Amino acid sequence: MEFNSTWITTKDFENLKPIDIFHKQVNNKKLEETAFYNYHAHFIKEFYVDETGNYEIKISADDFYKLYINGEFVCQGVAPAYFDSYNYNETDISKFLNKGKNTVAVHVFYQGLINRATNSGDNRMGLIADIFCDGKFVFGTDESWKCERTTEYSGDTTPYLTQFREDIDFRKKNASWKMDTDSGNYENARIFRFADWKFKENPVPTVDVYKALPKETVKKDDNIYFYDFGNEITGQVYFKAKGFRGQTVIVKCGEELNDDGSIRYKMRCNCNYYDICTLSGAEDEFEFFDYKGFRYVQIEANGNLPFDPNEVCVIVRHHKFEEKCRIKSDVPYLEDIWNICRNSLKYSVQEGYLDCPTREKGQYSGDFTTIGFSHLYLTKDKEMYKKTLFDFADSARVCKGLMAVAPGSVMQEIAEFSLEYPLQVLTYYKLTKDIDALKQLYPTVKGLIEYFKQYERYDGLIENIGEKWNIIDWPMNLRDGYCVGGVDNGQPVKLHNVVNAFYIYAVQCMEEMENILGLTAENKSSKLKEAFVNTFYNKETKLFCDDEEHTHSALHSNTFPLLLDFAPSEAKENMVEFIMEKGLVCGVHFAYYVLKALGKAGAYDKEFELMMNDGEHSWINMVREGATTCFEAWGKNQKWNTSLCHPWASTPIIILIEDILKITHEEFMTGGNYTKDVELNGNIYQIEIIVDGE
Repeated sequence: MEFNSTWITTKDFENLKPIDIFHKQVNNKKLEETAFYNYHAHFIKEFYVDETGNYEIKISADDFYKLYINGEFVCQGVAPAYFDSYNYNETDISKFLNKGKNTVAVHVFYQGLINRATNSGDNRMGLIADIFCDGKFVFGTDESWKCERTTEYSGDTTPYLTQFREDIDFRKKNASWKMDTDSGNYENARIFRFADWKFKENPVPTVDVYKALPKETVKKDDNIYFYDFGNEITGQVYFKAKGFRGQTVIVKCGEELNDDGSIRYKMRCNCNYYDICTLSGAEDEFEFFDYKGFRYVQIEANGNLPFDPNEVCVIVRHHKFEEKCRIKSDVPYLEDIWNICRNSLKYSVQEGYLDCPTREKGQYSGDFTTIGFSHLYLTKDKEMYKKTLFDFADSARVCKGLMAVAPGSVMQEIAEFSLEYPLQVLTYYKLTKDIDALKQLYPTVKGLIEYFKQYERYDGLIENIGEKWNIIDWPMNLRDGYCVGGVDNGQPVKLHNVVNAFYIYAVQCMEEMENILGLTAENKSSKLKEAFVNTFYNKETKLFCDDEEHTHSALHSNTFPLLLDFAPSEAKENMVEFIMEKGLVCGVHFAYYVLKALGKAGAYDKEFELMMNDGEHSWINMVREGATTCFEAWGKNQKWNTSLCHPWASTPIIILIEDILKITHEEFMTGGNYTKDVELNGNIYQIEIIVDGE
């Protein structure tokens, strides 16, 4: 796809040559430092509408934009992507236009740092837009547009460099920038001389944006107000204030409260949600650009209260969330568990499937397994899932073995996460029957397997994978004593169980794709399974071990032989009991595989029992600790920097649909009401799942 118009930028970026940010993680490439960071700019254009019609805008920006027409907010974007496979949005703007003079204004933000949330730090900053009437091109971005760099934003970053604090000095703000081309310090926009962006064929959707009011408002003092929005949400605080020039207003946000009831704005996930804003003396509109994940807000002013406490709200943002699947149940805690999973998915899926909306704000390939499956079940949103599959396929530009974060300017590689990709592709096909996407993505899957083949030893098992981190599980304290430590420093890792289990699963998924596509499959997975048993199985304990020396047997090492159904028949019952005795002594993401393994072994009652356990490693524990969205770990203190909104813990939605109620893919896509009686702790309960039809 091509635009009619050209990329425009400010004079600061006009002659900047883009920086090549791509490299293998182990190369530890020293990047040229970007010329700017935390860079905000306004672009504005007046135009005239002489006749009515259907007006649309096609728009993209690097890194992000917010679009206004005649002073009204229209939409924001764009979903992060690599510059040579870039995204754009299309939006109907007819309802925002007047006959006669109109103004289109765009706030563009260049973040500038190497991080997981943006493809930034590359000296690419600009805007491109085409405006159409009834399908005919009218005008677009060129040097006739006006632009200015804004200077009112300042503040340090979070530890993961994904977000700047926004200390807004309204004395420096051009308050009429959305409507007036003669205000501020406008000059003509410049053409970006190194405009090498290439666009995807189809547009991506913009996020939904709407206002949410607090559930509770508390006056703490004459000039301090506290707000509880009822559950964790994602967005920006919004209000207007008019005080004396130089008066400061402090906005604090947090996911939880301290023991004394004060807001914990220095959050346990290491984000510091504390913005100090300075008033201009006129009416100032608090429009923070970036989003946060939080539940509580406190606003403080020095001096008389300059804002109406009843007009404070949050501008919520997330990917379109149309719920197509719901639950009713009298199982204690089950609806609560479903709801925290649901809320995590609603507020963490932004322009991509984020690991969390607070710290990394990144799209991780491992997280995508549980996030993608459960989000697809809740919403039937095939396009977001498909987009993400191609996002990771695009990362093959760096390594055929794929990146752990995509898109993103942090070059992080995790072996097990990459090996989950074939399962993600195959599951998408099974749910959607999108054979064209499968054909397009198969070469990426084949390339991934070819990449890992270089680490095979004589029997086909892989070892010494030094350039991708062998993560095993995360956090490290939830590896159940696994005797081969995860390495993230480019050092070879000896032969071990978990990465080979993921490799076998990946090869098996590829072979199934080949059968679907009518290609010749090697049936290599059978040989790998035999080698795996010969290497890791301990006949005396009837368990699988972490390494070939049989040093230790962790929960993780006994999961995939059950899940992939190649454990010796003599061992299966023992392994099921081993898993039940261990419990979920693993991370919340790996718990998906543990529970699915029990189901594959036919132990569905035990699978449900383990999912509903009330120990410290459980979803019930999250609910007990006050969760409104899923935690990154089983409890707030089980990881040193726990995010309290982490949808990689949304496994229960998948387990309930696939294993407990045994709803097939075909039945799910058709829709219907599905019920089942279950036994738990000696009591009989009912679960009903209602699925909307296509």
